[in-house]
Amino acid sequence: MATPFLVSLDPTSSGLSLKQISYFGRVFIKVSNLAQAEEFLRQNFRLLDVYVDATEISSAGEIVDVLNAGAAKVFISFDQLTTLSQEQSVPSSRLVIYASENQVDAFQKWMAQDAERKQAGLCADSNVKTIAEKLGMNMEDQNVYKTYNTTPVSEDVLKHDMEKNAITIIPSQALTIDPAEGKIPAASLLSARAVQDQNGLYATSVTDERGICLGLVWSSNESISEALRTGTGVYQSRKRGLWYKGQSSGDVQELIRVGFDCDSDCLFFVVNQVGRGFCHLGRATCFGQYAGLSRLQKTLQARKADAPVGSYTARLFNEPKLTHAKIMEEADELCRANSKEEIAFEAADLFYFALTKCTAAGVSLEDVERNLDLKSLKVKRRKGDAKGQWAEKEGLAKADAKPSAEQVSKPVDENARVKMQRVVTSSTPANVVKDYLKRPSQKSNEAVVSLVRPIVQEVREGGDAAVLKYTHKFEKATSLTSPVIHAPFPKELMQLSPETQEAIDISISNISRFHAAQGSGNEALKIETMPGVVCSRFSRPIERVGLYIPGGTAVLPSTAMMLGAPAMVAGCKKIVFASPPRSDGSISPEIVYVAHKVGAESIVLAGGAQAVAAMAYGTESISKVDKILGPGNQFVTAAKMLVSNDTSAGVSIDMPAGPSEVLVIADKDANPAFVASDLLSQAEHGVDSQVICIAIDLNDDQLLAIEDEVDKQARALPRMDIVKGSLAHSVTFVVKDIKEAMALSNEYAPEHLILQIQNAESVVDQVENAGSVFIGQWTPESVGDYSAGVNHSLPTYGYAKQYSGVNLGSFLKHITSSQLTADGLHGLSKTVEQLAGVEGLEAHKRAVSIRVAEINRSRV
Repeated sequence: MATPFLVSLDPTSSGLSLKQISYFGRVFIKVSNLAQAEEFLRQNFRLLDVYVDATEISSAGEIVDVLNAGAAKVFISFDQLTTLSQEQSVPSSRLVIYASENQVDAFQKWMAQDAERKQAGLCADSNVKTIAEKLGMNMEDQNVYKTYNTTPVSEDVLKHDMEKNAITIIPSQALTIDPAEGKIPAASLLSARAVQDQNGLYATSVTDERGICLGLVWSSNESISEALRTGTGVYQSRKRGLWYKGQSSGDVQELIRVGFDCDSDCLFFVVNQVGRGFCHLGRATCFGQYAGLSRLQKTLQARKADAPVGSYTARLFNEPKLTHAKIMEEADELCRANSKEEIAFEAADLFYFALTKCTAAGVSLEDVERNLDLKSLKVKRRKGDAKGQWAEKEGLAKADAKPSAEQVSKPVDENARVKMQRVVTSSTPANVVKDYLKRPSQKSNEAVVSLVRPIVQEVREGGDAAVLKYTHKFEKATSLTSPVIHAPFPKELMQLSPETQEAIDISISNISRFHAAQGSGNEALKIETMPGVVCSRFSRPIERVGLYIPGGTAVLPSTAMMLGAPAMVAGCKKIVFASPPRSDGSISPEIVYVAHKVGAESIVLAGGAQAVAAMAYGTESISKVDKILGPGNQFVTAAKMLVSNDTSAGVSIDMPAGPSEVLVIADKDANPAFVASDLLSQAEHGVDSQVICIAIDLNDDQLLAIEDEVDKQARALPRMDIVKGSLAHSVTFVVKDIKEAMALSNEYAPEHLILQIQNAESVVDQVENAGSVFIGQWTPESVGDYSAGVNHSLPTYGYAKQYSGVNLGSFLKHITSSQLTADGLHGLSKTVEQLAGVEGLEAHKRAVSIRVAEINRSRV
């Protein structure tokens, strides 16, 4: 059962965010047209049920389209109801009619026409109880809604209406999940009709998104409020007070939704469980481990993160075409199965391969099931005939049969194009363009930090033993007995082909040469600011640096080069690498070779938060560092942020990190194949990556040429599923000129900016925000990733507005000095004494005046 209220979202007013509203399971929005409703539903259908005020939509057909797009219910006027009643496909249970007391008779007459219409809802701004009684409506069925003309509405009034079983519609700006004067606590309304036990607590069922019960706990008004405030699972322990789930174990929960059952005597929390599981025994649930599809999903997700080398599942993830072939094979075998046992067996195989494809693309069972729910909301349905060759194979249609009129008007592409959304800025409102510029939504960092914090603390206190514990656990490298190898590194750890060794040597040489040239800007500076007052600045290398190189199933010598070469050029006295080992305890020879070339002191055989903590605090065998640099996943980033904020660690970091991204600006002279290849080179990093194309005054044919290349090249890639996931939230903007293109680019602040335009070099002056710029058609982003000389460790997620990419200065600190003569101090003394006096710092003033007095005595 949902909450006894709806939150009305007003994006123009401050109030609960859409994420906070989603905790209550549904949202109420008012739209002025079909496109607005469809866009909101498309973006948020996974988040919550959407109730749409459609009173400003004039067309009955468009109201049906709103329902078809996934609206849970639409609110309409009596006039709209008259027209909509002619639509046979509209279930009245999806309609809520605005009514006042003088419309009761008409409403009652309409409902009396058949029993199904009694499922329609009623929305009133007057006494809902009186109206409901006149209509003979059962208030307990929760189909009566109440709006409020007066603002602000009081908490007492809302609770009074809830007692009458009305669903109140409350503006988001009237609510708060934090204590705030003049606003109504959402937690208080949530529990307004709830049944407490003798201790004032609520029995609480905790489930995952699939509805599987993880455990039974207790909640209080305080714990509910704290759960909403933090967006995590917070409950009431009858022995220890507030219980922040996972605070000590790291098995935290991200809150998705909260509500009560049909009798309001049991609270439920829907959560995303992070870590081992809900149970204190480390199991998924308090009732045992997951089973069936949930268990399979957990296994596949774990295999994707760290599949054993050579395993069948690893091969499926790395060879999408094999997965596709197996899906078609198993589907065919399922169709040919006859007995109950055969059908169950073949269906299980099909589910396995289908879920493998989903997992590879970052699609979960929850995503699939939400799509099923969305399909169930459709009120217009296709005929459902099988397509072309499949129908022909089963004798349902002939190969030369003419297509139906519907098929002609709506052709179906059996292999959907791999493409990006296209937005023409001249015909798109500015606020919508801005929305398209937003990065893919990232989950709250709070749950990740809660998971990382105990690991960091354990490594800080437990040293080598703790590092080894987590390396054994996460990398499965149980044979390791030491968490580090020290230089000089054995030659047998650096066995490379001559071609790979030469490629690394050339790349390190180019990177070193470019970063060494940056030293000219760090030469000692000395200037006399006034007679006798000399100020200077000089640089010194950061003494000890820790360089994190991601590992796992990938080999990333490029990151080792990008971080190690500048550290060597800067003259850092101690360079420490950290990279997760393979399951056999070894590390890729390319990384060892780079460590050898740049003079690294050691390589920490660990990844994730444990590697960051080991370098930040030091252990018995791992050197403490002064700065940590390098990319990593969300756990590495959270650990870097955590240790940098700990003053006892005394360590800084390079920059925050986010998913990889590229922005390509292309004009009519750009080669479509080049543009597509640059977009796809970043899209293949991960489904959370984003690529942007800004097309300058391109016509439909020119845009289509780029889109055709994207589709063609994507299909040739082994990571096609990942590419499709990335392109799903990627955009092509069509703009009128280079000025508009650069304005969009500077607002987005991309990690990589590629200028595939005529006279590209002349446009560089207009670049305000970017991690690195690639100029002209012969400069793919790939050369910057590896060998040109520029650094590929760059700010992402818009941080290019505030941060630089890694450079020589990242490994240096600047020290200033002042040196005054007696005359210089005498000439500056009145200025300093005056300002010290203004600030009331007498000792500052006396430090000058005592010296001036001595100067004056010596001159007598």
